[in-house]
Amino acid sequence: MAKRILYAIQGTGNGHLSRSMDIVPLLKLKGEVDVLVSGKQGDLKLPFDVKYRCHGMGFVFGKSGGVDFWKSFQKADTRKFIKEINRLPVHEYDLIISDFEPVSAWACHFANKACIGLSHQVAVLNNQVPKPDTTDLLGKMILKQYAPVTAQYGFHFKTFSHNIFTPVIRQEVREQQIRERGHYTVYLPAYDDERLIKKLAKFKHVEWQVFSKHNQKPIAYKNIAIEPISNHAFIKSMASSQGVLCGAGFETPAEALFMKKKLLVVPMKNQYEQQLNAAALKAMGVPVIKSLKSKYESTIQQWLDSGQVVEVNYPDQTQEILDAIINEHIR
Repeated sequence: MAKRILYAIQGTGNGHLSRSMDIVPLLKLKGEVDVLVSGKQGDLKLPFDVKYRCHGMGFVFGKSGGVDFWKSFQKADTRKFIKEINRLPVHEYDLIISDFEPVSAWACHFANKACIGLSHQVAVLNNQVPKPDTTDLLGKMILKQYAPVTAQYGFHFKTFSHNIFTPVIRQEVREQQIRERGHYTVYLPAYDDERLIKKLAKFKHVEWQVFSKHNQKPIAYKNIAIEPISNHAFIKSMASSQGVLCGAGFETPAEALFMKKKLLVVPMKNQYEQQLNAAALKAMGVPVIKSLKSKYESTIQQWLDSGQVVEVNYPDQTQEILDAIINEHIR
């Protein structure tokens, strides 16, 4: 009899969703797979059916560089979250894998059932991973308690320790023809378009291609093109860019490094995971700025003038990771 697998994805932001595009097809070779997505801020359309769509317990991006905790609190529906936990039939599955997804993780916790964490988040708190100068105790607690799991398999920019693997690089990214057409690709979803235009317009001789969560129509202002989020267009833009300016998330910096693009990151405020990512990237030689304030303009200019690219090796090992999980956790 085919094994039943539940793969649960955190849908706040695009990183988890993009990784799922490679993982789900490989899991389907191993058994009957149902997919759960919780959270509402992702922009990507998934190429497979989603059986469970949950409200979950997500975060809301602000427009000035960080997580908007007040809006996150307003949108939180604890009663609905508990109902979703209680309704999820985790006992029907032979294997449950959670990519930092809280409904499945807590449903397993209360049912005393194994839940396998396969995410970037389980890697960032590892003792061997670089840490920022200051610890956000609330942020650290959220990372630890948000989606509790019984076994951990993590992804990071480097294999810092056992059970930490290099990033899953989507096949669409691996197959891109890499070239340089002179523009810079920008993805900073925690900043609104007006703020980005104001800051980027100061670099008058640079062509910026900005991908925005806040605008549904393309607009142009002098040397800045604002485009709505499009997975295909964004990848094409990165592949042909001179460099990538983005938040200190995980997937976009990893894909930029894989493409051998120079990278500059701005960690999101009030987001401890991004502070951890920034510390790891900085240790690897990637420049990091705290915000787009005027005092960081000289650093941006130095980055624009520099040709420095951080070398990485990200082999395609997704199948081997999934094989290891299935062999270890399905009896």
